[in-house]
Amino acid sequence: MPLDPTKHADWQIAEDAEKTMKTVYQLAEEMGLQKEELLPHGHYVAKLDFKKILNRLSGRPDAKYIDVTAITPTPLGEGKSTTTMGLTEGLGKRGKKVIAAIRQPSGGPTMNIKGSAAGGGLSQCIPLTPFSLGLTGDINAIMNAHNLAMVALTSRMQHEFNYNDAQLAKRKLKRLNIDPRNVEMKWIIDFCAQALRDIVIGLGGKSDGFMMQSGFAIAVSSEVMAILAVAKDMKDMRERMGKIVVAYDKQGNPVTTEDLGVAGAMTAWMVEALNPNLMQTIEGQPVLVHAGPFANIAIGQSSIIADRVGLKLADYHVTESGFGADIGFEKFWNLKCRFSGLKPHAAVIVATIRALKCHGGAPIPVPGKPIPAEYSQENVGWVEAGTANLAHHIKTVKKAGINPVVCINAFYSDTDNEINAVKRIAEQAGARVAVSKHWQYGGDGALELADAVVDACNEKNDFKFLYDLSTPLRQRIEMIAREVYGADGADYTPDALAKAKRMEADPEISTLGTCMVKTHLSLTDNPNLKGVPKGWRLVIRDILTYKGAGFVVPVAGAIKLMPGTSSDPAYRRIDVDTETGKVKGLF
Repeated sequence: MPLDPTKHADWQIAEDAEKTMKTVYQLAEEMGLQKEELLPHGHYVAKLDFKKILNRLSGRPDAKYIDVTAITPTPLGEGKSTTTMGLTEGLGKRGKKVIAAIRQPSGGPTMNIKGSAAGGGLSQCIPLTPFSLGLTGDINAIMNAHNLAMVALTSRMQHEFNYNDAQLAKRKLKRLNIDPRNVEMKWIIDFCAQALRDIVIGLGGKSDGFMMQSGFAIAVSSEVMAILAVAKDMKDMRERMGKIVVAYDKQGNPVTTEDLGVAGAMTAWMVEALNPNLMQTIEGQPVLVHAGPFANIAIGQSSIIADRVGLKLADYHVTESGFGADIGFEKFWNLKCRFSGLKPHAAVIVATIRALKCHGGAPIPVPGKPIPAEYSQENVGWVEAGTANLAHHIKTVKKAGINPVVCINAFYSDTDNEINAVKRIAEQAGARVAVSKHWQYGGDGALELADAVVDACNEKNDFKFLYDLSTPLRQRIEMIAREVYGADGADYTPDALAKAKRMEADPEISTLGTCMVKTHLSLTDNPNLKGVPKGWRLVIRDILTYKGAGFVVPVAGAIKLMPGTSSDPAYRRIDVDTETGKVKGLF
């Protein structure tokens, strides 16, 4: 019998489940993989040779395709990964051949507040420790590839400053005239390190580099991570890697990784990372782990490659998008599906009574502090008021032409009156509704959700994008602001407006996709505004170019690409059993 989630921590449940988990060899046999398609990393984690799999199964029909998203979350999260694992377990209990795809967790939240994103309770991805602490090295490869571009940039700037044209030519270099005040990229690290947001580098003498302002972003916000999420194969990745804009020259022309002669070496770091990772749920269903989180500051999707593999190997494939439907689902809808050509059959919108109360007027939870007592007391009024946020996200999913299923991710403290209020309002908004207790009971607790998803997948849909790529950039931003966020429109800082006009005039950039950066804690660009705010305008303060990934990145509000570490981070509670070497305290 599995451990009781109401009495044991997630890491304890995972550790207990790992005693009887399947080996990757068992998983591979059940999935119908051939021996050479499995690339083991020990007995319980593997990579999959996606190219061999997709070539062999090219004629097989695709599975039903389901995306898991959510309402606007509280700072504590509302259980998308837990629901993805629970739904996968529930479909397994119904006898369906099912595979899930989730994103690899970042070391930032794992060592900070939010935890490792493996799910929770009896709906987790295991083994937990490798999942949480680097897995097979994909994020490390991304850091090396990205930072190598910065090494190439800064060393080139130093050489151009120190040498004349003849000396450069002798070293087989031509002068790029890089503008130190117009560098697009920063360094990256996979921790939340606010002290590194803005720094000065190159201090010292002539041999110590070019002195300039610089900084760090978190690793998963890197364009290299975005490329991993959207690349179709190695050829596509190599082409995209060479298009990354690192900086601009003094005439305003882009300087790319190809110009710096570093794109090939960057791609070399990513060869193994391009293959998705194979893990499993607590109940033994396959889970593909690939690409990274943070849909508020990145694309925040499990990879196209992982989804294509899952769609060929299963009858149902469940993938996950970051944060709420305004952010993660919007990018799944208008970016990932556009790049992949795949059309989903259904979308699950995860909601909790806790989050609905928050949107309805309850005190906002503060990470690292006890949840206010009001959340454990029945308050149907708060729940009903908060369902306006849920109805807004249902409307967003329906605009994509996808059938929505609301999953009430039930806590054992929720009351029948509160749950019935959510059911009534969600059904009135045009969604199927299922109460799921997968956290407490695993697949047995997710049978109602599994049945609702199967029904939604069997119903005809009419998938369509929100905008065409021929739509001008500012018009696209306006459409997303109005149609997805509920804003009255969008405004721009002078710098952002100048960039928008320049991009609209550039035929190579004007038709790229649009990947918004915005707080996940509100439909607006202000994290403190809950529910469905009215009478506000989205403020765009910057626009970045991710030419290799295939989109531009409008940055709204005060959000930063490097989060900060809290005063009570998770690393204080993580340790190692010195007798067994097992890690404890992960969550």
